Amino acid sequence: MSYSKKVLDHYENPRNVGSFKKNSAKIGTAMVGAPSCGDVMKLQIKVNKKGIIEDACFKTYGCGSAIASSSLITELVKGKSLTEAEKIKNTSIAKELDLPPVKIHCSILAEDAIREAIANYKQKNKKK
Repeated sequence: MSYSKKVLDHYENPRNVGSFKKNSAKIGTAMVGAPSCGDVMKLQIKVNKKGIIEDACFKTYGCGSAIASSSLITELVKGKSLTEAEKIKNTSIAKELDLPPVKIHCSILAEDAIREAIANYKQKNKKK
């Protein structure tokens, strides 16, 4: 199995690694994992008052494909509305990174992470 140049680039130069303060109402946090391979992905989004994702960061423990998928999803969601970000599919992540079939689950983790981060943000900001 060989990785594409784009996976290697994101793996060797990951974008947006880090954490935000998870208790802030502006922050949506997701923690997802794949027990079968041991990948664990933490994704956070910072949302402004207009519902636009103005920043995103991640911490991922796992293989090169999991790190590349995390790095790519942070780039894809910046500047998007929550509705637009919810529509990002794992298939577009897998295609963009040219993931080998055995690593498709890493792109599924990234899709799950953005949906969970958005759900967490909405839960925090639910009107009472």
